[in-house]
Amino acid sequence: MNAETKARLIERVKSLEGLTNDERSALLELLRTEKAYGLVWENKPEDVEERLRDELPVLVEDETKRIISDSPDAPNHALIEGDNLEALTTLAYTHAGKIDVIYIDPPYNTGNKDFVYNDAFVDSEDAYRHSKWLSFMSKRLRIAKKLLSDCGIIFISIDDNEQANLKLLCDDVFSEKNFIAQLIWQKKKGGGNDSKYVATEHEYVLLYAKNTSSLNNIFIPYGQDYLSRYKEKDSEGRFFWDTFKRKSGKQYYPIQCPDGSILQYEENGEPISWLRSEPRFLSDLKKGEARIIKVGEKWTVHFKQRQPAGYKPRSLMNDVGTTSSGADKLKDIFNKTHVFENPKPNGLIEFLLKFGSESSNVLDFFAGSGTTLHAVMQLNAEDGGQRQCILVTNNENGICENVTYERNKRVINGYTKPNGDHVEGLHANNLRYYRTAYVSRNRTPQNLRRLVELSTDMLCIKENLYTECREFAGVKTRKQFFRYFEQGGKRMLIIYREEYVPDLVNLIDRLDLPDGKRIKVYVFSPSEDPWAGEFEPVEDKITLCALPMAILNAYRRVLPKRRKQVIYVDQETSKKPEVPASEPTLFDMNEEGGAQ
Repeated sequence: MNAETKARLIERVKSLEGLTNDERSALLELLRTEKAYGLVWENKPEDVEERLRDELPVLVEDETKRIISDSPDAPNHALIEGDNLEALTTLAYTHAGKIDVIYIDPPYNTGNKDFVYNDAFVDSEDAYRHSKWLSFMSKRLRIAKKLLSDCGIIFISIDDNEQANLKLLCDDVFSEKNFIAQLIWQKKKGGGNDSKYVATEHEYVLLYAKNTSSLNNIFIPYGQDYLSRYKEKDSEGRFFWDTFKRKSGKQYYPIQCPDGSILQYEENGEPISWLRSEPRFLSDLKKGEARIIKVGEKWTVHFKQRQPAGYKPRSLMNDVGTTSSGADKLKDIFNKTHVFENPKPNGLIEFLLKFGSESSNVLDFFAGSGTTLHAVMQLNAEDGGQRQCILVTNNENGICENVTYERNKRVINGYTKPNGDHVEGLHANNLRYYRTAYVSRNRTPQNLRRLVELSTDMLCIKENLYTECREFAGVKTRKQFFRYFEQGGKRMLIIYREEYVPDLVNLIDRLDLPDGKRIKVYVFSPSEDPWAGEFEPVEDKITLCALPMAILNAYRRVLPKRRKQVIYVDQETSKKPEVPASEPTLFDMNEEGGAQ
C-alpha cells in the first residue's frame, strides 16, 4: 500500500459512523503501523502479568533457611522462590545494571510437557505453542537486559525446537550487533541408534552482550599446569625467559655479543633469523625485555615470554560434561536417582562463567536443580574468586525447597556419596532464601507504608549489606521506627517513620565517620523528596534515598500498565507533610518501642 492510499483510508476511517472510539483507534493504529523486518507473534496473556497489574512484588527472607559462613569474606548468594517475572521485577530495583553474567536454561518448548503456560502444559498440538513461548520469553528477556551491566553478557541454552525463534527474539531485544556467538554443546556421546533420522548429540548456547562496544576481550584462563612455566615475576607480571632465535623468517640483522662476536648457527655458520625487528629488539634490550647471556661457552639471546591473559574460547564445547554427568552429580549429592530431569553439568556452567571476571555478579532465573550456584561456588574455590549468585525458580512440586535449596545446602555443608566417600563442603559461602510477597498497587497511605516496611530485605540485597546492629550512635534501634546495618565499612540506615527524622539527624551528627565514608539513608517519604532540608546539617555524612518512590520508579519501567487507575486524594500522598515536633522522641521510648 502506498502512502497516498494509506492517507485516504485513514481519513475514511476517521469519518466512518457506527464505530466506537476503541474500534476507531484500533483501525487507525493498524493503518499507521509500519512494516518491519523481524519476528512477529501473537501476544498471549499471562496470569502472572495480569496479577502484576494490581500488585507489587517484594522479597521477604525465610530466615530458617539461612546458611551463614564463619568466613567474613564469604560471598552472599540468594535463592528466590517465586515466579521469575515477579522476581525479575524486584531485581529491576535491587540490581539494575549490576549483573555481569546471566545464564538461563529456559523450557525448550518440545511439546512434551516441559513448558507450562498459565498452569497448563503447552503440547505439540497447541496452535499458539510458539506465540506463547515467545510472549513468555520476551517479557523476561527485556527485564534481564536492564539488569545487565555495561559489559554484561547473557548465555541462553536452547535446542532446535525454538533455536531459530530465540535467535530472532534476542536480535530484537539485545540488538543484532550485540550477538557474539552461538556455542554448540555436545550433550551426549554415543547411542541414538533408535533415532528416526539423525541422532542429535548437541544443543546450543546463544551468547549476547549488553553492549559489545563496552565488552572487554574474552579469554578463558589457562590451567595451573600450563601456567607453572611462568616462574619468574617482575613489575609487569609473571614470565619465563624464552629463546629468541628461529630458523626461518625475514628478520635478519647481526647481533653483537658482549665479547664482539656475532651470533650465528653453530652447525653451519649461517646468520640467524630473528623473531623481532631490529628497532624493537634494541628497544626490548634496553628495557630489559630481552637479554644476551652466556650459557656455558655459548652466547644466546632470550626474551621475556609474558603470561597470557588466557585463550580464546571455541564455539564447539565437547569436553565440558554431558547430561549424564549432570545426573551423576545429583545422584552423588542426593544419594538417589531421578532427582531432576536433564540437569546441566557443572563443567558446562563453570566454562561459561569463565567468560566473566572472578568477581562477577551471576544470575540464573530458570534455576532448575541449582547447577549455576553450585558451579559458582566450585569455581570460586578453585580460583579464589568472589563471584556472587542469584537463583530464581518457582516451587512447583517442591523443586525450590527440596532440590534447588537442598542441593546447594549439601554442597556448602558437605555430603556423602552413595559409595561412602565424603565430599567436603564449600563452607566459605553464605546463602539466603527469599519468597515473593505482594502489596497492592493502589497508592493509599497504608499501601505506601506497607511497601516500605516489606522492603528491608530487598535493601539488604541491593546494598549487599546484611549485618544488623542493635544500636545506632548509642541508641537502641526499633524495627517499627528505624534499623541500622553495618559491615566492612558499609553503613545503611532505614527510617520507617518520618517524624523521627530530627532525632536521627542529631544522632548522625554525633558520629565520627572515617574520611570519605557515608551512611546510605533510606527514609519513608510520600514524595520524591527524602527530607533533604531536614538532613542538610549532616549532608556531608549521608547519601539520601526516598522510599517508596525509588522502588516505584524502578518498577514503573518494567511493570505492565494498570487497566484502571484508582486515584486517592490524600494529603499524605499528594503533598509532603511537615515533620512534626518529635513528641515523643526516640530518647523517650521504652523497651517495647512505645512512649513512656
